[in-house]
Parts: sequence; structure tokens; C-alpha cells
Amino acid sequence: MAATGQPELRGPWSAEMVRAHLDTSVIPLRIGVESGTGWPLVLSVWFVADGFELLGATRPTSTLVRCLERRPRCGFEVASDTPPYAGVRGRAHVELDAASGAPVLDRLLVRYLGSVDTPLGRRLRADAADEVCFRLRPVSITSWDFRRRMASSLSGAGEADPRH
Repeated sequence: MAATGQPELRGPWSAEMVRAHLDTSVIPLRIGVESGTGWPLVLSVWFVADGFELLGATRPTSTLVRCLERRPRCGFEVASDTPPYAGVRGRAHVELDAASGAPVLDRLLVRYLGSVDTPLGRRLRADAADEVCFRLRPVSITSWDFRRRMASSLSGAGEADPRH
């Protein structure tokens, strides 16, 4: 991470474009960690952005928490599976914080479900006191954007997003 607290940025997007993508992409974050056997493990998790940092919440007994307790770093990606392709990927140090798990869970429920008061939201909040926040502090972020390149090959798709 640079002295300013901003990660090293590569790719076609400015810092503002990267933050806009993280703020507006309501899709799961893919996080890659080292499993207990040493093999890479990729998980899809809900996230909310706090500047360049990415926050999520999970159970303290989850595989993700166990992996991050052993090795608190990861690779990550926030990108759609639907063409035309654009997104960000990077590397981050990860901090675990049990005290922030419940408030982050509420933010995630509002972001992904629109409310904390849904059947799933009520079920997850029933054990919210045990949630653990994981905070990705990116060291580097690389953006890519193939929308213009793919526009002519996709019928009706490929309209450039005005944010980018």
C-alpha cells in the first residue's frame, strides 16, 4: 500500500472509477485464500466497500475465518460473470474483527437484500453477535474493461457504462 493509504492501482480505471465500481457492484466478492492443506480456496462472499477497503461478515467457525487466522492475506476479484467483462482484482492483507461483525452484517443485508427485515435477514441476525468482520486492505488493485472491445460481438450488450 502506498504511503497515502491508497493501494497501488493498475489498469485503465482511475481511483474514482475503481471506488465507483466497488460501491455500485452488488455482486459477490470472490476471495482466494490458502486452505489448511495448502491448496488455494476461492469463496464467493457478500461485501461492502469502505473506500478501497472491502468488508464482509461470516461465522467465527467458517472455513474462511480459519484460513485467514492462519494466513491473513488473500487475492480477490469483483467482476460480473456476464459479458461484456469489466472489473477489478487484487491482493490484500486481511484483518478479522469480532466486534464489528454484527454492524457489517446489517450493512450487507441492506446492500444485497434491501432490508434487514427479510426471512434470511432475520435468520442471520439471530446469531449476529457471533459474526466476525473480515476487512480486506488492498495492497494492489488491477482494473480491466473489455466492454468496448466486446461491444460489436454482443447483440444489444456492450453499452459503455457512463461511470467508466
